[in-house]
Amino acid sequence: MRAANMLTHDPKSVLITGASSGIGLQLAKDYLADGWQVFACGRNQQALSQLQGAEKLNFDITNNHQVAAQADIVKAKLSSSLDLVILNAGSCEYINDAVNFDGKLFERVIRTNLIAMGYCLSAFTPLIDKGGRLALMGSSAVYLPFPRAEAYGASKAAVQYLAASLAIDLKPHHIGVSVICPGFVKTPLTDKNDFAMPMQQTPEQASLAIRQGLARGLREIHFPKRFTLLLKFISLLPRAIWEKLNTSNTSVDTEHENAATKQNKKVR
Repeated sequence: MRAANMLTHDPKSVLITGASSGIGLQLAKDYLADGWQVFACGRNQQALSQLQGAEKLNFDITNNHQVAAQADIVKAKLSSSLDLVILNAGSCEYINDAVNFDGKLFERVIRTNLIAMGYCLSAFTPLIDKGGRLALMGSSAVYLPFPRAEAYGASKAAVQYLAASLAIDLKPHHIGVSVICPGFVKTPLTDKNDFAMPMQQTPEQASLAIRQGLARGLREIHFPKRFTLLLKFISLLPRAIWEKLNTSNTSVDTEHENAATKQNKKVR
């Protein structure tokens, strides 16, 4: 099943950052299969090579000079303008000790998930055609504060606000804006998580939900609905209740970590 075409005119073109793995890679594959001209951006040149037929752009989104240089390359290869830009690239690291807060880690995550997005907006937004769409990768983590997610959650909350503000300012230019808020999706990034990930989806499922949402022009694309709507419902409860739920989960995790540490000492 394929998502309906977002626009009726040809050629259809999409630029996707973070297209060398996970959701971005699957989106690139699916848009290629739908006949779109795909500009696949990523740092891993070898991973990008599997995208036969795509225009491959190998650069680091955290390097403003490298990002800016890509705009001229894209313009040279475009027959008109971009119909869709999906700023998908990002990273996730956790603050494991809030008392001894890791400022360097915080800076890395904010730089990758937010500052670099600003670089990409500067380079690629002027290339979007009237009637086109800009999509920013957020997260369902913005619906509730979670333990250890100070850096990741803060970056994605900022993306949520950024998308909402851009939607106002780009409307007179006839450019739509969507924010994408996935639940857990099996990717190399989430494979590093050391906690349960309920209702985890595949990249194929995520790609379909995103493409359908973009085709419909949704301002917010969140999935899977059972998971994201549950988070939204919990966020409406009194703060003390959902803070207690989070504290309970953190206590269980701590107990497991302590038990594992004791066991390791016995083995030694």
